[in-house]
Amino acid sequence: MSQLPAGSVPLGTDTRPPGGPSRDSGRPRDGLLRDGLRHGAGLAALVLLCTLAAAAATLALPAALGRALDAVLAGKHATGPVVECGLLLGAAALFAALDALATAALGARTTARLRTRTLAHVLAAGPRAAERLGHGDLVARLVGNAAQAGSAPATVVALAAGALLPAGALVALVLTDGATAVAFAVGLPLLALLLRLFVRASGDSSQQYLAAQGRIAGHLVEAVRGARTVAAAGTRDREAARILAPLPDLRRHGLRMWRVQGRSTAQAATLLPLLQLSVLAVAGLRVASGDLSAGGLLAAWRYAVLATGIGAFVGQLNALVRARRAQARLAEALALPAPGHGPSQLPPGTGELEFRNTVLRREGRTVLNLSPLRLPGGSVTAVVGRSGSGKSSLAVLAGRLEDPDEGVVLLDGVPLPALTHDALRAAVSQAFARPELVGARLRDTIALGVRHPGEARVVQAAREARAHEFIRRLPEGYATPCPSAPLSGGERQRLGLARAFTRPGRLLILDDALSGLDSATGARVEEVLFRPSPGRACLLIAHRARTAARADRVVWLAEGRVRAVGTHAELWRDPAYREVFGDEG
Repeated sequence: MSQLPAGSVPLGTDTRPPGGPSRDSGRPRDGLLRDGLRHGAGLAALVLLCTLAAAAATLALPAALGRALDAVLAGKHATGPVVECGLLLGAAALFAALDALATAALGARTTARLRTRTLAHVLAAGPRAAERLGHGDLVARLVGNAAQAGSAPATVVALAAGALLPAGALVALVLTDGATAVAFAVGLPLLALLLRLFVRASGDSSQQYLAAQGRIAGHLVEAVRGARTVAAAGTRDREAARILAPLPDLRRHGLRMWRVQGRSTAQAATLLPLLQLSVLAVAGLRVASGDLSAGGLLAAWRYAVLATGIGAFVGQLNALVRARRAQARLAEALALPAPGHGPSQLPPGTGELEFRNTVLRREGRTVLNLSPLRLPGGSVTAVVGRSGSGKSSLAVLAGRLEDPDEGVVLLDGVPLPALTHDALRAAVSQAFARPELVGARLRDTIALGVRHPGEARVVQAAREARAHEFIRRLPEGYATPCPSAPLSGGERQRLGLARAFTRPGRLLILDDALSGLDSATGARVEEVLFRPSPGRACLLIAHRARTAARADRVVWLAEGRVRAVGTHAELWRDPAYREVFGDEG
């Protein structure tokens, strides 16, 4: 038995992969907008063309109406101008309909891309990174925020093209009658100020509103996951109150958003009619003096209405502000650090695992500090220790579900970060205490991550995990849908073990994956685990003395450090080691 010092050990250097976080990790929300416009370029162009065409038809309509009115008043034939007005109205309606269809398609495509991209990054970042934002908040970002953010490209195009309508109307007003245009221009600075104040206030309230939504979603997911505990404790009302605790904030920020929009609408409703009336008054004076025809007055007034018709513009601007805030929340998820992968493949080997001065910290606290530790391949190593000693942290580092803050972990002499993603996952298989049944059916969850495993391989893995017996008793057998499968905790663990056994990797890691099995079933599974397998190593978290006794060696952890390494028989001489197993000691 080799005793390791309990004091501090020299710390190694950080040997993480040169790739570092993924490319998406630091991309701001502007990058999301550009990405949406680039991948939806065809639809964005269609939205732009339809909006421009509808705006052109709308801008041509007042002049046509003016000509029709002048023709009627002059007693001339007005059929041509009237037909022109009808065609322009039809064209504006047609292009508006096409614009709505293209906008919806662009929004749906962008939303799907944002959800897929964000979900892929969150999964790549791993459980520790995802927990920084909270599972419920992540769901809110992927569902509601992604839908809002997906509307940004179409809204930007619509705003860019829509701004041409009031701008074009102003130009047309100048061409129709310069004096009326001067009267209109007097109020433009105040109108611009109102828009600026609206954007600033609306953006802040939208951000706070989305954050409150995320907190409610986070509390809700926690409650659903702990529904049995809540029911057993009889704290339903208290839990409901906790879930809805952010509701006053949500209400306050929601009301603020409506007040901002209502105030801006009221201010515009006061200012815009005044501008239109000033144009109409000046145009009337111009008609009275003979400088402008009645048709010109009609055209000038309609152009003034179009130039001041910023209601739709403000609505689009408000939608863009909300979409940008939603994009900012997605950008936070994309900024979660994700591990990079190198170009290396594994050489021939038997699953030798080596920890070189490996340190893992969480929230500033050191949870694992390993001086050089080598676990030979082709053998079974049990990791034991009291609760909180770092057993699961060691398993997490061994499977590279997380990277150490210092030091490096090697498999058959190759640092784990240097391996390609496929090489790493093909070499390492893992089972957990509470496995998730990922996949549509039981067959899928057993074969998860294995390409074309074949029915025989799936059944063999289930037999080794002692899962075949209860699976075949189900009405649909291996085709049973995972959500409807009536499984106990031990049966779920056996499915997790079967999933690990399906992979022929060289390192099998069992993180408390036998804790839910009864003694008889556990003993039968252990017959498979401890079967001689020179080409594969096994690392298992052991809580039973019987399991540790069958391992080739035992790593004894205490307070995040290796207290000793040896066989179970050697370590058993130490009373402190026997105390680890409680009553079994």
